[in-house]
Amino acid sequence: MPLPSGPFPRAHHVGSLIRPDNLIAAREAASKHAIADAELKRIQEAAIRDVVRMQEDLGLKVVTDGEYNRGSWQRDFLLQFSNVAQVESKISVKFHNQQGVREHAPPTLQVQGKLGHPHGIFVDDFSFLKSVARATPKVTFPSPSTLHFRGGREAVDERAYPDIRDFYADVARVYREEIKDLATAGCRFIQIDEVNLAYLCDPALRDQARNFGEDPDELPKTYAKVLNDTVAGVPADMVVSMHLCRGNFAGAWVAEGGYDPIAELLFNGINVDVYYLEYDSARAGGFEPLRFMPKGKIAVLGIMTTKDRKLESKDDLKRRIDEAAKFVPLEQLALSPQCGFSSGIGGNTMTIDEEIAKLRLMVEVTREVWGTA
Repeated sequence: MPLPSGPFPRAHHVGSLIRPDNLIAAREAASKHAIADAELKRIQEAAIRDVVRMQEDLGLKVVTDGEYNRGSWQRDFLLQFSNVAQVESKISVKFHNQQGVREHAPPTLQVQGKLGHPHGIFVDDFSFLKSVARATPKVTFPSPSTLHFRGGREAVDERAYPDIRDFYADVARVYREEIKDLATAGCRFIQIDEVNLAYLCDPALRDQARNFGEDPDELPKTYAKVLNDTVAGVPADMVVSMHLCRGNFAGAWVAEGGYDPIAELLFNGINVDVYYLEYDSARAGGFEPLRFMPKGKIAVLGIMTTKDRKLESKDDLKRRIDEAAKFVPLEQLALSPQCGFSSGIGGNTMTIDEEIAKLRLMVEVTREVWGTA
């Protein structure tokens, strides 16, 4: 599974990076029509050039645009499909952090008619990233399961989709169309941000799935099929990766529980090359599920954290890598933070300088463990 530019890299970050203050201010001004869209674009592109250069100067071989063109890791993508709308949430999510628990009702997406893909969504963003990057450019986007999990059957128009299987087929189709457009633009590394499979490892969220009429034992199989249909037909040299996320905002998380309930399906039943796995705290469980990892796939260990500014020790990171290597060979492992540094605008737990220090440490550790970043 080589990248176009050579062997698989060992140092990664998940995608989003902390936005600089001038970009946040520009986006706010543009939302109030205080500056022209062209001026916002100029500021965004300058910020992306800088953040790509930062990643490359640190030695990263796979880079992103920091998701600087987005306000949200998911909505900026999903709302571009035809007949997808944002509605008031019917569920309450508990975000956990060191201070306690905070209830939050996240916006819910509703499918109000037949899904369509009227235009390339992240194609222009990718093309600009590719034009300024020397390293391999990576595109991230939310998993297709995101259109279903928060609302279940009620979130999907029954007149448009009386048979829910037709909805799942259409979700996969519109994603395939976007991936095809990205591939045509030269993209060869995609990352699917999948939160709901990880959520279905948490007993409380499994109960929530039951509350909206879903079987939490069957739903992972359904989502696995949709994911496989989504990436069917990708170019042979395209790396397909998936990030397993338990929720991430301002140092808080949603789900807890190890990968054990879905491990065999996750690693052997989904056609993904690379898994970005959250392992930054005990809430993620142990490394034992990695025993299901087949040859030819890579587990990127998210043992660093974006939820705390404290810098990890090299010895602790190396010890945890050694622990994981008891269950899957070292050559099938890599290193990353557990999630993005800024899943949306604001709510960061550290400064940009502290973010850079984390990334620099990550690169140093990978060079010492694997001999390369």
